[in-house]
Formats: sequence, structure tokens, C-alpha cells
Amino acid sequence: MIAQQMPVLLAFGANLGDRGETIRAAQRELASAAGISDLNASPLRETIALTLDGPDPDAPRYLNGVATATTTLRPHELLDLLQTVESAHGRTRDERWGDRTLDIDIITFGGRSISDDRLHVPHPRAHERDFVLAPWLELDPHAVLLGHGRVAELLERIGDTTRPFEEPTHA
Repeated sequence: MIAQQMPVLLAFGANLGDRGETIRAAQRELASAAGISDLNASPLRETIALTLDGPDPDAPRYLNGVATATTTLRPHELLDLLQTVESAHGRTRDERWGDRTLDIDIITFGGRSISDDRLHVPHPRAHERDFVLAPWLELDPHAVLLGHGRVAELLERIGDTTRPFEEPTHA
């Protein structure tokens, strides 16, 4: 039996440590993982930290980006893989929406809607997060978020507070 290939959109964020290198390392690891192919990462964007109490200008700033990929993994297998990569990069889950070395979310999984105790897809807050929408729009100007509409219109509605991040060039 041939496994079904599903397009996915993953979101990456980090506000502790070498944020850019951590995100790019995680993306390289995922690109070479069994069951993942065609990973295409967006440029990174920098944003103010978002906490349970709202934006926090005093917290370390986040770097965020997204990546499209194709997977033959089932949704929870993909989630397990992402959490393994997060843990390998020092991710702890001490505080909801707290500072983190790496966060990877499944934003979309094919055209599927999934809701259980471990996974909600499409991501329930993606439509209101400029740090997901702005890099996604850079990858795909025609992107549509299931249940919410065109990404360009969503971003226009909420506004874009992100700013481009100049990644270091390695000689």
C-alpha cells in the first residue's frame, strides 16, 4: 500500500537562544526526516512576544516563519515528530505561551479538519496571527486558510506588525 501524500503548513517560532539558527536547524532536520519531503521555508520575520496577557515589549522578541511540505505521516505521527524536534532543541512546556527555544505548530494538514485532545487543525488561532500569515503570504500569495478565507485578506484585516529579519550569511 502506498502512503497518501498530504500537503502541510508548519509554523516555527523561537525567542530564546540563537533563534534563527534553531529554526533553520529544525527545518533541516524535518526536511531530512522519513515521511517528509519538499520542505520549502519562508523568510523569517521578527515579532513582539505574545503572552496570555497580550503583547509584551519587554520579553525577548520572537522569530517566526512557516514552511510548506509534503508528508506521508498521519497527523499525530507528524505531531510526535515535531515535538521530538522541539525537545531536541531544548523546548520545555513549563508555561503556556511562555518563552521558548523552539515552537513548531501544524497550521494545515491537507484539507482536513482535526480536533481532539492533542491536535487542532487548522490551527485555531492562525487566522489572527500576523506572524503566521505574513510569512505564509510570502511563500504563497494565493494561500487560503480553511474556514477563514484568503490569507492576504486575513492579514490585511488584522494588520502586519512583523518585520523582516536579516539572516546572517555564512561564508
